[in-house]
Amino acid sequence: MWCERTRKREAGLLWDWAEIQHGVVAMVDPMGVLTNLRLVSDAGDVLSAPESALHLSQLVRQLPWQDEVWRAVCQA
Repeated sequence: MWCERTRKREAGLLWDWAEIQHGVVAMVDPMGVLTNLRLVSDAGDVLSAPESALHLSQLVRQLPWQDEVWRAVCQA
């Protein structure tokens, strides 16, 4: 889970990952990101689940989550 907390709000993203070869982790299902966020279009319309999934997958790819996974795995 990747999350951000402020005084008033919490936002989180959750996805499954797997080690695809030694030292390399990847998202199991790039379209399967779970979140408590609601994404809206430029016009202010709530995006559908498939539309949101595309944006969420792109967001996860920009996060340094693989480094955090390896840090946690190596400490275990």
